[in-house]
Amino acid sequence: MSMENSKADTKENSRDKKEPLAYRMCPRTIDEFFGQEEIVGQGKLLYRMIKADRISSIILYGPPGTGKTSLARIIASTTKSRFEKLNAVTSGVADIKRIAQDTQNPIINPSGKTVLFVDEIHRFNKSQQDALLPYVENGTIVLIGATTENPFFEVNKALISRSSVFMLKPLGEENLKNIIQNALKDKERGLGNLDVTLDEDALNYLAQISNGDARTALNAIELAVLTSELDENGIIHISLATIEECVQKKHITFDKSGESHYDNISAFIKSMRGSDADATVFYLARAIYAGEDPVFLARRIIICASEDVGMANPTALQVAVAAAEAVRMIGMPEARIILAHAAVMVATSPKSNSSYKAIGKALSDVSTKRTGEVPMHLRNAPAGGMKDLGYGQGYKYAHDYQGNIVDQQYLPKEMKGTVYYEPTTNGYEARIKEWLDRWKNRKKE
Repeated sequence: MSMENSKADTKENSRDKKEPLAYRMCPRTIDEFFGQEEIVGQGKLLYRMIKADRISSIILYGPPGTGKTSLARIIASTTKSRFEKLNAVTSGVADIKRIAQDTQNPIINPSGKTVLFVDEIHRFNKSQQDALLPYVENGTIVLIGATTENPFFEVNKALISRSSVFMLKPLGEENLKNIIQNALKDKERGLGNLDVTLDEDALNYLAQISNGDARTALNAIELAVLTSELDENGIIHISLATIEECVQKKHITFDKSGESHYDNISAFIKSMRGSDADATVFYLARAIYAGEDPVFLARRIIICASEDVGMANPTALQVAVAAAEAVRMIGMPEARIILAHAAVMVATSPKSNSSYKAIGKALSDVSTKRTGEVPMHLRNAPAGGMKDLGYGQGYKYAHDYQGNIVDQQYLPKEMKGTVYYEPTTNGYEARIKEWLDRWKNRKKE
């Protein structure tokens, strides 16, 4: 058989492997695990727990492709306890009770303990989580939960209190490069039986575009290898153009209904508040790219324009409201320009939250203090008999006085002297402060 035919056969054998490369390359031991050094590095708590086979209930929380399922498999292969796996989407209370009964059966399980891996545990409803709780509490079941959602929001507080929560972070680019290169070299589970050359710029691009997700990186390299032809030397050459075609669109860990949604919008708002136009545009771009509702984004800009810019630049609110209306009229993709216009306007405006603080303080007083009644001279007297009772008597019409300012008590007597609005000297509000100072001095004359 010729060398070319032999290599072709090897490639065909690789095509015949049923499991995806990402599945085949899952680490089998903790020493094969790449990344997450903060929790599984040598000497770290989870590393010691796995090595000593002293696993207590844990919840692994992090984005897709960061190693949650891999860690569960490593535990399954190293623990001497019975190991069971459930998927929260397809399993129910009956499955939990069955596992608990089998665990407590000394014939089936002499150890009397089961390590139970629940994938996507955030999808368990309250009754399913409640059914699991007593077995976790008495130690019959050691729970390993995996979730992409914040467990402090999605998982029963009682389960959380009985578990150690480990947060997995997106993998670094160097970790991803090691994972990719390891897959290309591994002859048993990877693509090592093929003669593959991966250009350095292609490797760098793939590690960056995968956004910390090992599964994305391995799926892309597998697709690139299995759809590329051998060259005249029997080599599969993977270029940057090939990888770009296989990835097509960068994956962003962004669930519009999950925690990443709130993290991104929080960063967007805080960047506008902090006057960082570049960060503002970046987080806006992330939201748009991930499919966030442009009307929702417009509402956030309006709120920031009033809460954080306020009287320092009153026109910012006008721009934000106009932008929201324009977004509804125009729609995407052009609405991205309008959103950027309004967001940059808010970010680059001088800031004042004096109006926001004023209404907060006033609402607190109204809800907690005896604030009195509206002064009689400020009340209307629509009916004739009301004037005889004192309604409207003594009211001074400001326009009848010099500078349209008159010394008159507007607050109830119980609240006299209370100050709610305290203008800053930022932007336009400096002019407002100057005018208010004149108003107060004129009243004293």
